[in-house]
Formats: sequence, structure tokens, C-alpha cells
Amino acid sequence: MPRADVTQANFMLPVELVEELRRSVPRREQSKVVADALRKELRRLKLRRVLDTSFGAWAKEPHPELGKGVEAYIRASRRSTRARSLESE
Repeated sequence: MPRADVTQANFMLPVELVEELRRSVPRREQSKVVADALRKELRRLKLRRVLDTSFGAWAKEPHPELGKGVEAYIRASRRSTRARSLESE
């Protein structure tokens, strides 16, 4: 009986990859190995896309607001956000 959370997919793969998979991985684990490799590659591609689209979001110019350090800036930012939320209550 097929599992509901999986589907069969047919792909063309290089012969040498399939042969190495069959030599290296027990038959009942081959689908898991291929799924793990695909998952890892898709995650890498997604990260690459995010990096490519966000490149330049942080300008190279000086950031005087960070003069006292990133932690101090974040702390001050959180304090001001909390103060605003208390004022609105």
C-alpha cells in the first residue's frame, strides 16, 4: 500500500550516478538518500536566491547609528519600541 506522504517520480539520471548509488547504498535506503540530496540542493538553491536578491540591502556607506556597537543599537531600538507600545496601551 503506497504511503500518502510520498509520490513516485521518474527522472533521467547519469548512469554512473545510479550505478554508484546501487553499489554504495542498500536498496531500501536509496530513495531516502536521493530525497536527502535533493532536499539539500533545493535548500542551497533557495539560499543562493535569497542572497542574490538581498545583495546590497546593507549599504557600504558608514552607519553612525552603530557607533556604539550593534548590541547597543539593538538594545536602544528595543527600548524605544517597548516605550511606544506602552504609550499606546
